[in-house]
Amino acid sequence: MDTLIQQLINGVMLGSIYALIALGYTMVYGILRIINFAHGDILMVGALTTLSALNALNGFFPHMPQLLQLGFALVIAMAVCALLAMAVERFAYRRLRNAPRLAPLISGIGVSVLLQTVAMIIWSRNPLMFPQILPMDAIAVTAGSADHPPAIITVTGIVTVSLALIVMTGLWLLVEYTRLGRGMRAVAENPRVATLMGVNPNAIITLTFAIGGIFAALAGVMMASNYGNASFSMGFLPGIKAFTAAVLGGIGNIRGAMIGGILLGIIEALGAGYLGELTNGVFGSNYQDVFAFIVLILVLVFRPAGLLGERVAHRA
Repeated sequence: MDTLIQQLINGVMLGSIYALIALGYTMVYGILRIINFAHGDILMVGALTTLSALNALNGFFPHMPQLLQLGFALVIAMAVCALLAMAVERFAYRRLRNAPRLAPLISGIGVSVLLQTVAMIIWSRNPLMFPQILPMDAIAVTAGSADHPPAIITVTGIVTVSLALIVMTGLWLLVEYTRLGRGMRAVAENPRVATLMGVNPNAIITLTFAIGGIFAALAGVMMASNYGNASFSMGFLPGIKAFTAAVLGGIGNIRGAMIGGILLGIIEALGAGYLGELTNGVFGSNYQDVFAFIVLILVLVFRPAGLLGERVAHRA
């Protein structure tokens, strides 16, 4: 039972990160009907920018509290990722909106490779240590026993899940109850009619990319904080998994992206925890990445619309 609870905790923490990344995919798809495969690499830029900002702040203001340094660095990373996402939309996708769907897909892959190459040049090929600002002290959730250690959660994990839930709830409220959200839904429904109603589709699409970039930066910092390092290739696999989460929940549906991310994280964590037992040690937790792709295949075969389907009137 302790193992089950531990894997559920790990899954929710991991899934909250996937959900944040998946929101970027699902918002862009809901409006433009394209998959922004460069989104995972924007996450990577956010984590590495935060690391560089932390180093700079520590050099200029060595007596500033570390949490305050992290806050400033995160704001800088969010701004950089928002601008980067807007640039990707402007130069990689805008002229391809009416092109065959294969064209923006290839363009997105090209941007992904470009961002990884530039990051490798700026920050080197080697993984960089991310400072452990938030405490990693273990908090026991269960009593445990002599044979089985208790299920634990760290302060960093609690902050990660709490912050993700706050941000996701804020996005849902923004889309449902604000003028910007109405504009996003209108452009997703019919850009031409939205233009006649006074909505600027280009501005809405650009802001959507910017919001996705902000979420990617936050997810990148969460990942780097939990794993203790950042590298130029760190965004590729989480990006693919987050895309799987978006498809699982129903790509184009914001609540679906949230639910899909949490579910995928739990599936992956449970698979990593019990795969060794189920296969008598033939496969271990190092095979956990395969579960995301198994889920993707099953969803595409048996329920392409995802768990919640795609509610056209509420896409954003």
